[in-house]
Amino acid sequence: MKTHKIALYPGDGIGQEVVAEAVRVLDAIQQRSKTFHLETENIPWGCDYEAKTGQIAPPNFLEKLRPFDAIFLGALGDPRKRPDHMTLEPLICIRQSFDQYACVRPAKLFPGISARVTANTPIDMVIVRENSEGEYFSCGGRFKIGDPDEVAVQTALHTRKGVTRILRFGFELARSRRRHLTMITKSNALKHGMVMWDQILETLRSEYPDVEADQMHVDAASMDFVRRPQRFDVVVASNLFGDILSDLAGAIVGGLGLLPSANLNPERHFPSMFEPVHGSAPDIAGKGIANPVATILSSAMMLDWLGEKEAATAIRQAVESTLGAGHATVDLGGRLKTHEMTDRILEQLPA
Repeated sequence: MKTHKIALYPGDGIGQEVVAEAVRVLDAIQQRSKTFHLETENIPWGCDYEAKTGQIAPPNFLEKLRPFDAIFLGALGDPRKRPDHMTLEPLICIRQSFDQYACVRPAKLFPGISARVTANTPIDMVIVRENSEGEYFSCGGRFKIGDPDEVAVQTALHTRKGVTRILRFGFELARSRRRHLTMITKSNALKHGMVMWDQILETLRSEYPDVEADQMHVDAASMDFVRRPQRFDVVVASNLFGDILSDLAGAIVGGLGLLPSANLNPERHFPSMFEPVHGSAPDIAGKGIANPVATILSSAMMLDWLGEKEAATAIRQAVESTLGAGHATVDLGGRLKTHEMTDRILEQLPA
């Protein structure tokens, strides 16, 4: 029996609740499978940890995470306690230090869920977000803080290596789907970094003649996400644009409570990390109404990555069957509590 070492990092707010529900599903599926075992360790970092220790995470947190096969994250942050740019620092550091440059965010309209836009054909896209550089690379500073003459400089960093490898990842993913890639830039206004994105796409086209590749500016893409989301298959974007478009995609297919994600180091030199797209939602934390579906689907992505594809497929099918039968949490117009939604999903797992 194969053993996978998993760091459970629930974090803050509803992150703690939805990770607990996903663990219920993971426990059930490994017991049914009997071919693999998940050796988990709980990581208590976040706002509660800071209240006890004075630190969001220990100074050697990367060293502690490095030996794991995967990191399973809930959500980070509680602006009532600390500004988000402080509480999210470990997350961004993990992504960049572990070179998790491919952030994969599927957005699909499930049976039983009503699209928020007109949808005559299925909506099924994957947003591939460059995760290691771009606009989230800490490059800049502030001068004369608090002064009327204060200056803030925030610089995006794009490298040929970074753009090339995320586009190659997107092309390979498109080959396994509907063979259509759309790259998102804003090169009509950002004439250095974004023009480089355009030029690199042109150099890669000939290597993937079987994939239809086009390019859109982010404003036009935002309009088409709403107007005709069915046209999109694999969408590749920079760190900031991919982040924003993911939330828009979530709204289109029913809500962020349905969107999983993976932060991948494709070369497997470091552990990859899996998390729901949604945040910590402190306004509903503790009420037992958070939607666990995105986190449960993230656990399926993790199992896929670990090579447990049969178990991953079983989880996804159980989720689809549950939603298709009309079971829903309050964010989807239903009445089920968090644990009740998980109960319904567990009932759909194969015996």
